[in-house]
Amino acid sequence: MMRGDFHVHSNFSDGADPPEAVVRAALDRGMTRLGFSDHGYAAYDGDCCIPRARVSAYRETVAALRETYRGRIEIFCGVEQDLYSDAPTEGFDYVIGSVHYLYLGGEYHALDWKPEILRETCARFFGGDMYALTAAYYEAVAAVHARTGCDIIGHFDLISKFNERERLFDPADPRYITAWQAAAEALLPCGVPFEINTGAMSRGWRTAPYPAEDIMRYLAARGARFVLSSDSHSAETLCYDFEAQTRRAAALGLELTAFERRLLE
Repeated sequence: MMRGDFHVHSNFSDGADPPEAVVRAALDRGMTRLGFSDHGYAAYDGDCCIPRARVSAYRETVAALRETYRGRIEIFCGVEQDLYSDAPTEGFDYVIGSVHYLYLGGEYHALDWKPEILRETCARFFGGDMYALTAAYYEAVAAVHARTGCDIIGHFDLISKFNERERLFDPADPRYITAWQAAAEALLPCGVPFEINTGAMSRGWRTAPYPAEDIMRYLAARGARFVLSSDSHSAETLCYDFEAQTRRAAALGLELTAFERRLLE
């Protein structure tokens, strides 16, 4: 089984391992394609993104690895671009567009760092109304392609990261459904694939990938395509749960992109 994984972080941003260690792990797993997608520079995200002064080194390192391992594995240099980042993306092989923050009260507030931070943001800016917060999140998601020019929509329903067993909100609530459907309708005409992202599974936050199954079905019914992504922050979690998610995608009638199907033949 040939495999590729294109949402992969190294220690150039918030990943645990240097790029070459990730490449070697990919080879050990029999992967044939590997795409690095470290977080693009954003002034408000000093803990997780590539420092501005290190962006060139990131690209040069990945380019050197591409040559070193040519003929053994194809290596690509992508970037995960947050909605509010104004860093240039020209020259990267591909862009994953994601929303990790909301801009509220003149500041950027992380949505996926810790559940208590998300609750505090909700209390401070939305009067404790989690559905108002999720609506603001999906309004931001709706703009992610227009703002980043992305080739892949990253973890569409990231706002649900801490919502296992409905700890924060009911995903069947009409207010939540209306919000994500509006974002989906805004993004579907862009024609770029959505991730089936297993990152929160590998880190123990979720038992199923992004997006939720009802969202997958909604998108698929309207012609969306999907790409398997591990959102790996460690060499150990490359292609996390891909075999099971490939079978699940087939059972749900989801279309993996033609590019991704070639990887899975």
